[in-house]
Amino acid sequence: MSAPDLAWARQQDAQDPLRAWRAQFALPRSPEGEELIYLCGHSLGPAPVAARALIDAQVEDWERLGVLGHERESGSWIGFADQLQQPLAALCGAGPDEVVAMNSLSINLHLLLGSFYRPHDTRRAILIEAGAFSSDRHVVAAQLAWHGLDASAELIELAPRTGEDCLRPGDIEQCIAENGPRLALVLWPGVQYLTGQAFDLHGIVRAAHAVGARVGFDLAHAIGNVPLSLHEAGADFAAWCSYKYLNGGPGAIGGAFVHRRHFGDAGLPRLAGWWGHEPTTRFAMRPQFRPAPGAAGWAVSNPSIFAAAPLCASVPMFSQVGMSALRAKSVALTGYLESLVTARTAGQLSVITPRDPTQRGCQLSLRVRDGAGRGREILGALARAGVIGDWREPDVIRLAPAPLYNRFTDVWQAVSRLCAILET
Repeated sequence: MSAPDLAWARQQDAQDPLRAWRAQFALPRSPEGEELIYLCGHSLGPAPVAARALIDAQVEDWERLGVLGHERESGSWIGFADQLQQPLAALCGAGPDEVVAMNSLSINLHLLLGSFYRPHDTRRAILIEAGAFSSDRHVVAAQLAWHGLDASAELIELAPRTGEDCLRPGDIEQCIAENGPRLALVLWPGVQYLTGQAFDLHGIVRAAHAVGARVGFDLAHAIGNVPLSLHEAGADFAAWCSYKYLNGGPGAIGGAFVHRRHFGDAGLPRLAGWWGHEPTTRFAMRPQFRPAPGAAGWAVSNPSIFAAAPLCASVPMFSQVGMSALRAKSVALTGYLESLVTARTAGQLSVITPRDPTQRGCQLSLRVRDGAGRGREILGALARAGVIGDWREPDVIRLAPAPLYNRFTDVWQAVSRLCAILET
């Protein structure tokens, strides 16, 4: 059965309850000024139109007020990042006290592992997925080395079965159970960056806690993409960046989650800094560290105002639209992309992202069957044709139709241009 055609796509766009939100983004344009088909929000989301004014306002205040900008009655820089707690908590399914906007992803992972990875006796191993994003593996290997441990012995990397691209949920739980006595920590992605596979976080938490291991999540490709419920799932911690689906801009301030049950644990160590000190006595500059209530107690340095301002432009949109509406369009939009790719590129590209919508977000990863050289040629030709996706080694093109700003006609045009390239 053929995929729905362009007329169907136009009809879906006309009926789309989210269609007006596209105008809230400054979508990239060609040198000639033509709007590009931007399917790369999984790597860097486009700029919210409101971001420029928010950044400019902070620069103007810096010029006008200098240090006095820290303590003005409205818009104080001291509490600037606090306004992000509520919308970020809603996106990751947590209480506001369980979330803090701070740092960047890898720094937050190091800080959280400093608390939650506590190897002892025979329980020293960390489980990650094989082919994890390189920064995650670097962080984990460095943490093992920090404790004087050898990654070749204590890092467990679970790969898909031979001939398969994605991990089976049962295999993850079985691996956790089999390594239970030696497992100290499971660090897992919410959505795997290469394949786009989304995971059952509840199941992973249950399996890890059942063997006495702690569990944390890298939500870089999950937050703002798929529904999350970290508190209910019982995750110990999580961290994310904000420049992908959250549209916070390059170098945007990241975030962290710590489950409320850990707040009163006096025996839980942390790498402390003055911004994690309780706000009421922070500026007393006392030598004793008294952590701020909640996840905020894991902060170290004062947040960058310029890295937080663009996120203040984007996250309110998620609050206004609601994750259920975003998810509904995401499922439909990604399904349409899949149907077109499957029907029109058979034999040249294969979808390695799970076909089950419950096991993916809005990303499709396409394997180029003629290899890496041909794949890079195709991606370059797509860019010249006005379609922006990205490439990941060894042979994968990634495309992500994001529901806040992408249309069904974008998907149709992207695949049509892709097919024209494949024919040449």
